[in-house]
Amino acid sequence: MLIIDFHTHAFPDEIAERAIRKLEKNSQVKAFLDGKLDSLINSMDRNGIEKSVLCNIATKPEQFNSIIKWSEKIRSERIIPLPSIHPEDRDIKEKVKFIKSVGFHGIKMHPFYQNFSIDDPKIYPLYESLIENDLFILMHCGYDIAFPEWDIASPKRIINLLNKFPELRFVSTHFGAWKQWDEVEKFMIGKNILMEISFSFGWLPDEKIRQLILKHPSDYILFGTDSPWADQGREIENLKKLALPEELMEKIFYGNARRLLQWS
Repeated sequence: MLIIDFHTHAFPDEIAERAIRKLEKNSQVKAFLDGKLDSLINSMDRNGIEKSVLCNIATKPEQFNSIIKWSEKIRSERIIPLPSIHPEDRDIKEKVKFIKSVGFHGIKMHPFYQNFSIDDPKIYPLYESLIENDLFILMHCGYDIAFPEWDIASPKRIINLLNKFPELRFVSTHFGAWKQWDEVEKFMIGKNILMEISFSFGWLPDEKIRQLILKHPSDYILFGTDSPWADQGREIENLKKLALPEELMEKIFYGNARRLLQWS
């Protein structure tokens, strides 16, 4: 079965060790890989993963150019980078147009590391530009393991945002919203909201994950691991253990991501 991992991270070799060490300290989570691109590709090879979507996060506006250069350098048939724009960037609309012009499919944003609430009107110009340029956004949703439990990316805020921008191609991470799964079930499950499922195994009982997947529209679930913070092979096995219908598994592992990335 073909597999696309819709949520991974890696860093330029010269900063990977420092970045991973800092993130491990902040989150108290041990990484499974060293944060280098070659290590991610080796993991993909070991586990039969055809493509990985690689997420960047701009923690300052001035990081945009370096992220674009890195993303263009590593882009390949197997690695699909998502650039990032800081919410305080003064040229958001031009940056979105540029991302589109150089052939990227979408962007990654993280409310905790970028200090914003996802339904704040200050962010509306970004969403408007993404819609205008037909780009999707992969958004960290729910709480974050390295931060206090701030209400900035909750299911209620997701619904507020999507009610305001129904045309936005919005992908929520961590099965809707990390550690806010009661609200996910109440407000999001059953609606046409794209969710990738990383960092849910081990935090939710397997049977609960299975129930939620079966209640959600089959075209709106994506496989993701958040590598290097989870082992890609183990996450594949975790999903397979749920014994979901084969057609649904194909959509989660590959078909839904392929459609979102606009491949023929």
